[in-house]
Amino acid sequence: MKFGKEFAAQMVQEWQEAYMNYNHLKTILKDVLRSRTLRGAPSPVAAATSHGSLKRRVSLYRAFSGLTGRYRGSPRKSEDEVILVSAVQENGGDEHYQTMFLNASDEGGEKELVFFRSLDGEFNKVINFYKNKVEEVMGEADDLSKQMDALIALRIRVDDPVVGGSNIANLAVPGFSSVSASVVHPPINSTNPGWSRMEVIQEVEMSAEANSEDSNRGTNNENSNTQRKTNGYKKDMKTFRPASLEVLDHVKINVEPETPVSTVKNVISSSKSELSYSKEELRKAEELMTHAFVEFYRKLRLLKSYCFLNQLAFSKIMKKYDKITVRNASKSYLNMVDDSYLGSSDEVTKLMERVEATFIKHFSNGNHRKGMNTLRPKPKKERHRITFSMGFFTGCSAALLIALVVLIHARDILNSEGGPKYMDNIFPLYSLFGFVVLHMLMYSANIYFWKRYRINYAFIFGFKQGTELGYREVLLLASGLSVLALGGVLSNLDMEMDPRTKSFTAITELIPLALLTLVLVIIFCPFNVIYRSSRYFLIHCALHCLFAPLYKVTLPDFFLADQLTSQVQALRNLEFYICYYGWGDFTTRTNICSGSKVFESFYFVVAMIPYWFRFLQCLRRLFEERDSGQAYNGLKYFLIIVAVAARTAYDLRMGMTLKIFAAATSGAATIMATYWDIVVDWGLLQRDSRNPWLRDKLAIPNRSVYFVAMVLNVVLRLAWMQTVLGFRQTPFLHRKALTAIVACLEIIRRGIWNFFRLENEHLNNVGKYRAFKSVPLPFYYEDKRV
Repeated sequence: MKFGKEFAAQMVQEWQEAYMNYNHLKTILKDVLRSRTLRGAPSPVAAATSHGSLKRRVSLYRAFSGLTGRYRGSPRKSEDEVILVSAVQENGGDEHYQTMFLNASDEGGEKELVFFRSLDGEFNKVINFYKNKVEEVMGEADDLSKQMDALIALRIRVDDPVVGGSNIANLAVPGFSSVSASVVHPPINSTNPGWSRMEVIQEVEMSAEANSEDSNRGTNNENSNTQRKTNGYKKDMKTFRPASLEVLDHVKINVEPETPVSTVKNVISSSKSELSYSKEELRKAEELMTHAFVEFYRKLRLLKSYCFLNQLAFSKIMKKYDKITVRNASKSYLNMVDDSYLGSSDEVTKLMERVEATFIKHFSNGNHRKGMNTLRPKPKKERHRITFSMGFFTGCSAALLIALVVLIHARDILNSEGGPKYMDNIFPLYSLFGFVVLHMLMYSANIYFWKRYRINYAFIFGFKQGTELGYREVLLLASGLSVLALGGVLSNLDMEMDPRTKSFTAITELIPLALLTLVLVIIFCPFNVIYRSSRYFLIHCALHCLFAPLYKVTLPDFFLADQLTSQVQALRNLEFYICYYGWGDFTTRTNICSGSKVFESFYFVVAMIPYWFRFLQCLRRLFEERDSGQAYNGLKYFLIIVAVAARTAYDLRMGMTLKIFAAATSGAATIMATYWDIVVDWGLLQRDSRNPWLRDKLAIPNRSVYFVAMVLNVVLRLAWMQTVLGFRQTPFLHRKALTAIVACLEIIRRGIWNFFRLENEHLNNVGKYRAFKSVPLPFYYEDKRV
């Protein structure tokens, strides 16, 4: 792989604009090479072609460049220097680097001058960004240090440990900071029984311990070693001072998980509460601090990677310049890079080492492997068995689908005597699985294209590293569910037509219910099988939707609620399950659902539930963020609720008045929703953007894709209005089948919407350099000066 592609692949995508623009500089060098070729200057490529063997022999006698890969030729005379690089101090105190090209008067030198000006601009951009980020992490490190002071003090207060025959709490004198010395303490849920008398480890004053080890060398007398260790332990006890408990007088704690009850309490009073000094409080504080350290360490790793990749990019581009121009400019420039803040700063490396030591000591019980596995989770591996299983189930699904079509056509089931009854009663039961499978297929396609265009969907959704599902896993689940559903349909029809099993009517009709029960059991299965973390994440988001106004709204929550708005027909089919098996005679395929007032009432309610979730989420965000855009978004969903209610009433009651009202509300809702999709959610139709009528930044190079997507969104939105447009039944399709097709079109529209919605969110993160999630901390300092 060429360096340019590898460089782009390893970038922190949200920081891509802060990296050196390698492709731009490479384009300038191509112009330099083209200019030299037109002037008849010797091309290094041509020389390599014509004198390949000679170059190979001569290279054996070239000065060794070193194992570090840095260019290190023999000393050059001053007259051979091509550039002079200097640091220039601006009036505001900021320092920037400027390169003087000494051969600008040469023929074609103006293009090389443009290269060095662009190179300086890129380097100053990189170093300024790096400095700002280092300042940020150093400030966050100070905040985490204060949090650790409070956590260690809380540990001492809760556990009341014993060291040297006395309680540590009695040794904790005011004014003594835990930075100078602290107690090694296991997590609150540690099962190690040996922590009643905790081991004391000095964090700063290690010189005494080192001297003690030196004095122990050279002697093999066991008694003297034992005596020396005892004296050393007593000496440590004299110098040991635990963390000060005084810090607990200045902090409040906020470790309560967000629940509907806690939300109501926070509305009434402050979310910060006084310390209760309980073990449960300590455990929750440790969990929050563990998460904070993991996220902070991830930030340090990405910052270190940013520094290394940019240094490597400058090295590559300068060596490419030397190769094209046959000059020796890279040595001077790379020496400057090494001496600059980008190359000489070691704050991030030292801070990483400090974080590792602190985390292993305080949160991993001194277990280095366990601590590092938590700080550096292993990347997800692609497994061949996933691909094989996906292909196997996909093939089975295709075979079952063909068999089903052949069976229906050969037996002429739809035109038979029991055809209408089958479509009214059995088809809605099985079509539920079809809607879910189609939605999963669209989601797998979303994941594939998000990865292809480097959209960081895992970060946007907040997936834990290594647990996010790839498109292969989603396809595997979709194909597996389709095998179960199609197998159920075929077995149902086969048992019904076979004279030997025709009498087993109850078993035949219970197959759909058995399938639904199996799917629900898998979703709520507590065992670590079939992607438990992803299932629990889905359940977690569903609960947040269910109690929408009582939970803080995050992107996964409202994204799931948006998906549910496209699954209204699936929710109605779930309602039909309850009615069909609860109040109907399913053995004879008869039900009283269509004539039931209760069923009709819930038929209204079920269709409006997803939009009601989104409406409440908009109100919660309006209350918290004070964003007027959420008020307009909530108005949109309220208008859709009215339109859905009007359409449902017209679908059940008919009548010209209802038709006019349903058409008016549906038209208004469609216009507003389409505008919101394209302009707000996708960020398109910007008149003054660099890409006319799109937006400035695009993930897909082919701009026509966006115009096609906008047209498809409008067309598929119109399919949403089919109920009030009069297309209720066709001569060759049953009404239930037509409803299912329209529902599938809405799911396809939602799949298209998903890609561009997350693309816009990703590009917003890129514009704001937002590569990390904010992490809540357990302790709140009332006085910021403490």
